[in-house]
Amino acid sequence: MTIGIKSASDMRSRSVPCGKLLKQCFPVTFNYDVHFTNGLFELDNPLFAQVLTIDGDSSKKVLTVIDAGLLQHQPTLLEKLAAYAQFYRDTFTLVQQPAIVPGGETAKNDPKLIEQIHQIIDRSGLCRHSYVLAIGGGAVLDMAGYAAATAHRGIRLIRVPTTVLAQNDSGVGVKNGINAFGKKNFLGTFAPPYAVLNDINFLTTLDDRDWRSGIAEAVKVALIKDADFFKFITKYATALAQRDLQAMQELIYCCAQLHLEHIATSGDPFEKGSSRPLDFGHWAAHKLEQLTNYSLRHGEAVAIGIALDSTYSYLIGLLTKSDWQQILDTLQTLGFSLYVAELVDKLHQPEHSDCIFRGLSEFREHLGGELTLMLLEKIGKGVEVHQVDLLVYEKAIALLQQYHDKLGN
Repeated sequence: MTIGIKSASDMRSRSVPCGKLLKQCFPVTFNYDVHFTNGLFELDNPLFAQVLTIDGDSSKKVLTVIDAGLLQHQPTLLEKLAAYAQFYRDTFTLVQQPAIVPGGETAKNDPKLIEQIHQIIDRSGLCRHSYVLAIGGGAVLDMAGYAAATAHRGIRLIRVPTTVLAQNDSGVGVKNGINAFGKKNFLGTFAPPYAVLNDINFLTTLDDRDWRSGIAEAVKVALIKDADFFKFITKYATALAQRDLQAMQELIYCCAQLHLEHIATSGDPFEKGSSRPLDFGHWAAHKLEQLTNYSLRHGEAVAIGIALDSTYSYLIGLLTKSDWQQILDTLQTLGFSLYVAELVDKLHQPEHSDCIFRGLSEFREHLGGELTLMLLEKIGKGVEVHQVDLLVYEKAIALLQQYHDKLGN
């Protein structure tokens, strides 16, 4: 016996009672591995090819997007990549010559780059079982990840971070984005990568600014989550500043581990709330990048932001003076400057677009909801606040300027 609506007219005649509700809820599990290796594209290193075969044996299409700045320091990379693809031709095929894109914030400030990658994906017939292989610094990974996430509603992304900052922080997270309307990461997606492949060899050719810049993110996560990690950074600050590769490897691994643990266990990996603990020091950092026309590296701006919020924490009685001094001294030993003139431009005009305090409202707007900032209760433990006193922040800026001038910078 068949039971049900016999015809479309029968269905139309049935009225849905007012007040009825259909609820939908389903869990989604994301898995991705962060690998640490040396010589990723050497022929005797099968890691990349193995990652591509995890879900099956059929040959995969791969579009490569490469940071142009990287090629200046790794001039044989294109040849190595071509030779690697030929050696593992049964595993994957490069769909065309790699797309070479500008590095740094230029990659995130030019929307034409997204269109360019989308056009290549379309012409090459890539599908959701294909891959975008992004090789470069964090900005290039962000931009390429956004392009991959918005083509076919998501093409698999494999990140190969080539800077300290990308290997220990931005490259291992779930965010992609580009800048728009004068705001950092205004456009973007939450789209976890398929895999992250950290090759320590790429770090050996970084210039000193890029080497140092990524350390700021490690300082950040140590200050809010792990006092022992901060002790490690303080102990090896001079060695890190002098480019000790072993110390850097340990720093990157620990920082990436803490970052991944936060994403997995914080309960809000896609930031649906108003809290973003891993952005300690970032409200000022993002604004300083914009105010300096991105002449400041992201990590350099983060170091200033950390110093500013640590100083504010000290001034309102959260952080002890000894902890505050240790934080500033560690950042200085690592080679960071903790003051720039843009901190005081339009300082007494908080609604002016060039005032550092505009960063507070832009930070809140980016997350939505109420203002939520991470401050420090002590080294290794953060505390969230929802209101700040701008007059105290002005005093914090003045203290940073005094610290800067005392060092003769």
